[in-house]
Amino acid sequence: MKFSSQEVYGLRLLLRLAKAYDEGRSLTIPEISKAEGISEANTAKILRILRLGGLLESERGHLGGYSLTRAPENIFISEILTILGGKLFSNEFCKTYSGNKKICINSLDCSIRSLWKIIQETIDNVTGNISLRDLQIPEKDILKKFPLEVISS
Repeated sequence: MKFSSQEVYGLRLLLRLAKAYDEGRSLTIPEISKAEGISEANTAKILRILRLGGLLESERGHLGGYSLTRAPENIFISEILTILGGKLFSNEFCKTYSGNKKICINSLDCSIRSLWKIIQETIDNVTGNISLRDLQIPEKDILKKFPLEVISS
């Protein structure tokens, strides 16, 4: 399983904005783009999605820019990933069946659907407990805070 570039870049942009939040300032598209090495067009596109998702606010003008709508500790990774890419599995999953029959032949008793549900619930459990603030701490410390054996239970 892979995260999309939009999800990865979105997390990076939000981490950059979380740092600015702590400093009491907003950032412009060119500032964010340059700092993260992402094109201005792509930065603007992702920031728009995050703004429409309610995570960012923007202000026009020479003192304007983008800022978080909430403190980093109140923004959870599950919400970010849902806004940027949706869920791996939802109840609509089987309605978009792409086989050559009209409906999936396993729709009544589907062990594959069960697998996707288990994976999605696990992802939701992990990402629903990790905030943007948590991602601001060094990797070795976050692994101590969220040990893998705790996450997997």
